[in-house]
Amino acid sequence: MRVAVKQLENELVTPGQDRRHELGQFLTPQPVADFMASLFDSRWQEWNLLDAGAGTGALSVALVKRLCALRYKPRNISIMACEVDETLLESLHSTLQGCGRECERADIRFSASVLNEDFIAAAVPMAGGDLFTSSQPRFNAAIVNPPYRKIRSDSSTRLLLRSAGIETSNLYTGFVALITKLLAAGGELVAITPRSFCNGPYFKPFRTDFLETMSLRRLHVFESRSAAFSRDDVLQENVIIHAVKNSAKPESVIISSSNGTPTGAISEREVNYHGVVSPNDPLQFIHLAEGEAQDNARAIMSQFTATLPDLGLSVSTGRVVDFRAKEFLRQNPETDTAPLIYPCHFDDGFVHWPKEKARKPNAIISNEQTRELLVPVGVYVLVKRFTAKEERKRIVACIYDSHQIHAPLVGFENHLNYFHINGHGLPMALAKGLAAFLNSTVVDVYFRQFNGHTQVNATDLRSLNYPVKAELESLGSRISTPGLLQAELDALVEDELF
Repeated sequence: MRVAVKQLENELVTPGQDRRHELGQFLTPQPVADFMASLFDSRWQEWNLLDAGAGTGALSVALVKRLCALRYKPRNISIMACEVDETLLESLHSTLQGCGRECERADIRFSASVLNEDFIAAAVPMAGGDLFTSSQPRFNAAIVNPPYRKIRSDSSTRLLLRSAGIETSNLYTGFVALITKLLAAGGELVAITPRSFCNGPYFKPFRTDFLETMSLRRLHVFESRSAAFSRDDVLQENVIIHAVKNSAKPESVIISSSNGTPTGAISEREVNYHGVVSPNDPLQFIHLAEGEAQDNARAIMSQFTATLPDLGLSVSTGRVVDFRAKEFLRQNPETDTAPLIYPCHFDDGFVHWPKEKARKPNAIISNEQTRELLVPVGVYVLVKRFTAKEERKRIVACIYDSHQIHAPLVGFENHLNYFHINGHGLPMALAKGLAAFLNSTVVDVYFRQFNGHTQVNATDLRSLNYPVKAELESLGSRISTPGLLQAELDALVEDELF
């Protein structure tokens, strides 16, 4: 049987990279597919499997291989494979034929059909029970690596999903939401997707519906963003989800992790369900606490009760979108300009401006046309919105000090978030305390539990709980010099706040 399985794997082909990126496809490496297939718990005698966005059939192969190797084998396996890319169909048909031969050797009845259509266009009538749909299949298993691509708000795809009661901005969550509708009660789903659905406002409708309909059983994360899809330029971390269609919530969820390599070790632990999805969280963020450090960070953060409104603070995204304001940008300060601050101006906890020989402009014309892009002089806490793939810290905070940069107005570029008080600056002690808190390791460890991509959005910062104002001011008053080492900053934050 090993020879036959190897033949099945050899039949898989890889389409051109340009075509894959156009469709949002990232084909599943076989070791990842094998791991996904191993997560199914059910011992169905009749398997009715949906493989949406099937590609060349790697996921179907993996599951058939596993089921054929069981001591107590199922009687029947039926697969519906959906794939829109015509260049993959020949290979997909060949792969499914190989699955049929493997099942024949294992004395398992096998049938398969290939749907060469856009999955969303085909599935919406099925999920909605369209009267003109001749058959409404219900699957007891689904295995999927859906395409990853944003959906325009005015696109036909977005309108189709909306007609099925699904509101989402990315293809992958659209696929998963439709699949959950097509699953029978008790049906299992195993999917590999970006982690971005775990947090943020855009995915809240998806999270709410998914968590109401499905019972999470396992979440597996890869320690490196590039590990699972090493041949592709994947910026987001990936997560494998195992869930059962059942509104009852389990007592615990298995959280596991690996480095993504074929022979890499897998670590796993059981986490209380409410430690993954808090019943008190209106945004329904999904937390992936992979170890003791994450548990400790969450316990510490739970002690803080202040929200930004409690502190009298707001956080906004920088108003200057440089490519839209290109005609007003200047490489160096002039008499009619205001400072323009980018992440490249961050230096040892404070903004150092202007930056000589910088690739980014240092200034923006200050006039009536740009006035709404600028904010008044003051002390502001800035946070980078984007971090590099494997940057050491996800949240990087810095202080803009108007005592060091003398200008009546300042522009913050769109790659920054800025904390303010009704559009104005903060007292220095509060700014120092807030920046130190945000830069602490405990906040970074906590934040990474629900944020799995390169962005730190203003909504994520609003979702955090903070120490009360007096505590932040007391912490800030103890910071006399910039550029503290991380260990020194963590010790100071721990002594003052914990």
